[in-house]
Amino acid sequence: MAVVTESIGLAEHRPFTVHDLEAMPDDGWRYELIDGVLLVTPAPGWPHQEMSIALLVLLRMACPPDLRVLAGPFGVRTSVTNEVQPDVLVARYTDLTEDSLPVAPVLAVETLSRSTKLKDRTLKKAHYERIGVRSYWILDPSDPGGLEVYELDENGKYALVASVSGDDVLPVRSPFPVEVSPARLLDGLRPR
Repeated sequence: MAVVTESIGLAEHRPFTVHDLEAMPDDGWRYELIDGVLLVTPAPGWPHQEMSIALLVLLRMACPPDLRVLAGPFGVRTSVTNEVQPDVLVARYTDLTEDSLPVAPVLAVETLSRSTKLKDRTLKKAHYERIGVRSYWILDPSDPGGLEVYELDENGKYALVASVSGDDVLPVRSPFPVEVSPARLLDGLRPR
């Protein structure tokens, strides 16, 4: 590990910071930080991208003017040792900067893949809960597709409020009204 960190100019024996992320190579891997711990994941595959982009388009069409829908990678940088990049996020227009989102988004969405499944369901979910992301969605691109919706409860903890799969349609009210069908988000994987 010392050889790798030295080769890209990172200090050792301390937490990683957002400044270290700027030294990371542009090599197709996604680099994120949670409490100074570096998370590295490979580029996503087609099912992951298909589902994420289809949801992004659906959300953008329903998004009110005071909010914005962005695709990852776009940094949610809430401190010098924390920067995550949800696959899709919804933020208040007034909270965005040109380079990052310095506060919690109103919605963070992660799309599962083999390399991220455990992190998305545990580490990133706990991080989003801790920084106060009101809505957290987990998309599952495995056939027939799935969606889990978590909302912060009165104690600031995530509660599963809805779960659908396949052709079922979920009418969501937060952060704004939209209807989501997991199977429809995967339509691009099938020949026309």
